[in-house]
Amino acid sequence: MPTDVQHAVIGFPGGIRASLRWTGSGGAAAVFALTETGGTLEDHGLLVGSDPDRRCRAEMRVESPAGIWTARLASTISDAPAGLYWDTEGLLILKYGFHVYAFDARVGTLRWHHRSASPIVVVLGSSRLAHILVQAEIETFALEPTGEVGWRVAHSDVVAEAELVGGRLVLTSFAGEIRALDPATGRGAH
Repeated sequence: MPTDVQHAVIGFPGGIRASLRWTGSGGAAAVFALTETGGTLEDHGLLVGSDPDRRCRAEMRVESPAGIWTARLASTISDAPAGLYWDTEGLLILKYGFHVYAFDARVGTLRWHHRSASPIVVVLGSSRLAHILVQAEIETFALEPTGEVGWRVAHSDVVAEAELVGGRLVLTSFAGEIRALDPATGRGAH
Protein backbone atom coordinates (compact mmCIF):
# COMPACT_ATOMS: atom_id res chain seq x y z
CA MET A 1 0.00 0.00 0.00
CA PRO A 2 1.53 3.36 -1.01
CA THR A 3 2.27 5.89 1.70
CA ASP A 4 0.82 9.37 1.70
CA VAL A 5 2.32 11.91 -0.66
CA GLN A 6 4.85 14.15 1.11
CA HIS A 7 5.49 17.73 0.00
CA ALA A 8 8.17 20.38 0.53
CA VAL A 9 8.91 23.75 -1.07
CA ILE A 10 12.46 25.14 -1.13
CA GLY A 11 13.57 28.59 -2.24
CA PHE A 12 17.07 29.01 -3.69
CA PRO A 13 19.08 32.13 -4.60
CA GLY A 14 18.46 33.68 -8.01
CA GLY A 15 14.68 33.40 -7.90
CA ILE A 16 14.62 29.59 -8.11
CA ARG A 17 11.81 27.78 -6.31
CA ALA A 18 11.47 24.00 -6.14
CA SER A 19 8.34 22.12 -5.14
CA LEU A 20 9.06 18.47 -4.25
CA ARG A 21 6.53 15.66 -3.87
CA TRP A 22 7.35 12.02 -3.09
CA THR A 23 5.87 8.78 -1.83
CA GLY A 24 6.70 5.13 -1.18
CA SER A 25 6.73 2.13 -3.49
CA GLY A 26 3.86 1.86 -5.92
CA GLY A 27 2.62 5.41 -5.23
CA ALA A 28 3.53 7.00 -8.56
CA ALA A 29 -0.09 7.61 -9.54
CA ALA A 30 -0.70 9.58 -6.33
CA VAL A 31 2.38 11.78 -6.85
CA PHE A 32 1.78 12.36 -10.54
CA ALA A 33 -1.95 13.10 -10.09
CA LEU A 34 -0.84 16.41 -8.60
CA THR A 35 1.46 17.40 -11.49
CA GLU A 36 0.97 21.01 -12.50
CA THR A 37 0.75 21.96 -16.16
CA GLY A 38 3.19 24.22 -17.96
CA GLY A 39 6.88 23.96 -18.70
CA THR A 40 8.86 20.86 -19.64
CA LEU A 41 8.46 17.43 -18.06
CA GLU A 42 11.17 14.74 -18.07
CA ASP A 43 10.90 11.34 -16.39
CA HIS A 44 14.30 10.02 -15.27
CA GLY A 45 12.89 6.98 -13.45
CA LEU A 46 14.52 4.49 -15.84
CA LEU A 47 17.96 5.61 -14.60
CA VAL A 48 17.19 3.68 -11.41
CA GLY A 49 15.72 0.57 -13.02
CA SER A 50 13.02 -0.88 -15.20
CA ASP A 51 9.40 -0.33 -14.19
CA PRO A 52 10.10 2.79 -12.11
CA ASP A 53 6.44 3.24 -11.11
CA ARG A 54 6.70 0.16 -8.88
CA ARG A 55 9.47 1.91 -6.93
CA CYS A 56 9.36 4.99 -4.70
CA ARG A 57 8.76 8.07 -6.84
CA ALA A 58 9.45 11.79 -6.54
CA GLU A 59 8.62 14.79 -8.67
CA MET A 60 10.40 18.14 -8.58
CA ARG A 61 8.79 21.18 -10.22
CA VAL A 62 11.12 24.16 -10.54
CA GLU A 63 10.20 27.74 -11.32
CA SER A 64 13.14 29.89 -12.40
CA PRO A 65 13.53 33.26 -14.17
CA ALA A 66 14.13 31.27 -17.39
CA GLY A 67 10.97 29.17 -17.11
CA ILE A 68 9.31 26.17 -15.50
CA TRP A 69 10.46 22.56 -15.61
CA THR A 70 9.56 19.31 -13.91
CA ALA A 71 11.67 16.18 -13.32
CA ARG A 72 10.42 12.79 -12.15
CA LEU A 73 12.75 10.44 -10.27
CA ALA A 74 12.66 6.94 -8.79
CA SER A 75 14.30 5.31 -5.79
CA THR A 76 14.73 1.72 -4.62
CA ILE A 77 14.36 2.86 -0.99
CA SER A 78 11.96 5.17 0.79
CA ASP A 79 13.68 8.54 1.04
CA ALA A 80 12.94 12.25 1.13
CA PRO A 81 14.58 14.08 -1.80
CA ALA A 82 16.80 16.99 -0.79
CA GLY A 83 19.24 19.23 -2.53
CA LEU A 84 21.15 22.41 -2.97
CA TYR A 85 21.77 25.09 -5.54
CA TRP A 86 25.38 25.06 -6.76
CA ASP A 87 25.46 28.69 -7.78
CA THR A 88 28.96 28.78 -9.29
CA GLU A 89 27.96 26.01 -11.72
CA GLY A 90 24.29 26.95 -12.15
CA LEU A 91 23.25 23.44 -11.08
CA LEU A 92 20.41 22.26 -8.91
CA ILE A 93 21.75 19.15 -7.15
CA LEU A 94 19.23 16.64 -5.81
CA LYS A 95 19.82 13.48 -3.80
CA TYR A 96 17.19 10.75 -3.76
CA GLY A 97 17.86 7.22 -2.52
CA PHE A 98 21.20 6.02 -3.89
CA HIS A 99 21.39 8.69 -6.62
CA VAL A 100 22.60 12.28 -7.02
CA TYR A 101 21.25 14.29 -9.97
CA ALA A 102 22.62 17.55 -11.39
CA PHE A 103 20.12 19.67 -13.32
CA ASP A 104 20.68 22.93 -15.15
CA ALA A 105 18.80 25.06 -12.61
CA ARG A 106 17.33 27.41 -15.20
CA VAL A 107 15.99 24.96 -17.80
CA GLY A 108 16.02 21.50 -16.18
CA THR A 109 18.42 19.68 -18.49
CA LEU A 110 19.94 16.70 -16.67
CA ARG A 111 23.69 17.33 -16.87
CA TRP A 112 24.75 14.15 -15.03
CA HIS A 113 23.74 11.68 -12.36
CA HIS A 114 25.76 9.46 -10.04
CA ARG A 115 24.82 6.26 -8.22
CA SER A 116 26.33 5.58 -4.79
CA ALA A 117 26.99 2.13 -3.29
CA SER A 118 24.90 3.03 -0.22
CA PRO A 119 21.97 5.38 0.52
CA ILE A 120 22.86 9.07 0.40
CA VAL A 121 22.50 10.95 3.67
CA VAL A 122 23.12 14.51 2.42
CA VAL A 123 24.71 16.61 -0.30
CA LEU A 124 26.73 19.63 0.80
CA GLY A 125 28.29 22.52 -1.05
CA SER A 126 30.15 25.77 -0.54
CA SER A 127 31.26 28.52 -2.90
CA ARG A 128 34.76 27.91 -1.47
CA LEU A 129 34.86 24.36 -2.84
CA ALA A 130 35.45 23.35 -6.46
CA HIS A 131 33.15 20.33 -5.98
CA ILE A 132 30.12 19.22 -4.01
CA LEU A 133 30.32 16.74 -1.16
CA VAL A 134 28.14 13.66 -1.09
CA GLN A 135 27.75 11.83 2.19
CA ALA A 136 26.47 8.30 1.80
CA GLU A 137 26.05 5.86 4.68
CA ILE A 138 29.44 4.18 4.20
CA GLU A 139 31.44 6.63 2.09
CA THR A 140 32.11 10.30 1.50
CA PHE A 141 32.96 11.51 -1.99
CA ALA A 142 33.47 14.72 -3.92
CA LEU A 143 31.76 15.24 -7.28
CA GLU A 144 33.30 17.65 -9.76
CA PRO A 145 31.18 19.98 -11.97
CA THR A 146 31.30 17.26 -14.67
CA GLY A 147 29.92 14.60 -12.29
CA GLU A 148 33.26 12.81 -12.05
CA VAL A 149 34.44 11.61 -8.63
CA GLY A 150 37.26 13.86 -7.39
CA TRP A 151 38.05 11.84 -4.27
CA ARG A 152 36.41 9.14 -2.16
CA VAL A 153 36.79 8.03 1.50
CA ALA A 154 35.29 4.79 2.86
CA HIS A 155 34.06 4.50 6.47
CA SER A 156 34.01 1.53 8.84
CA ASP A 157 30.74 2.61 10.51
CA VAL A 158 27.52 4.00 9.07
CA VAL A 159 27.56 7.82 8.91
CA ALA A 160 24.31 9.19 10.31
CA GLU A 161 25.02 12.94 9.98
CA ALA A 162 27.37 15.23 8.10
CA GLU A 163 27.78 19.00 8.13
CA LEU A 164 30.29 21.69 7.17
CA VAL A 165 31.54 23.40 10.34
CA GLY A 166 34.46 25.80 10.60
CA GLY A 167 36.04 24.76 7.32
CA ARG A 168 35.76 21.04 8.14
CA LEU A 169 33.39 18.26 7.12
CA VAL A 170 32.21 16.85 10.44
CA LEU A 171 30.83 13.31 10.34
CA THR A 172 28.89 11.59 13.11
CA SER A 173 28.66 7.81 12.91
CA PHE A 174 25.69 5.71 13.95
CA ALA A 175 27.70 4.69 17.04
CA GLY A 176 28.26 8.37 17.96
CA GLU A 177 31.89 8.66 16.83
CA ILE A 178 32.80 12.09 15.45
CA ARG A 179 35.36 12.48 12.68
CA ALA A 180 36.49 15.55 10.72
CA LEU A 181 37.68 15.62 7.12
CA ASP A 182 39.20 18.38 5.01
CA PRO A 183 36.34 19.06 2.56
CA ALA A 184 38.78 20.00 -0.21
CA THR A 185 40.80 16.76 -0.13
CA GLY A 186 38.95 14.17 1.98
CA ARG A 187 41.97 13.73 4.24
CA GLY A 188 41.58 13.58 8.01
CA ALA A 189 41.51 17.01 9.63
CA HIS A 190 42.68 17.99 13.09
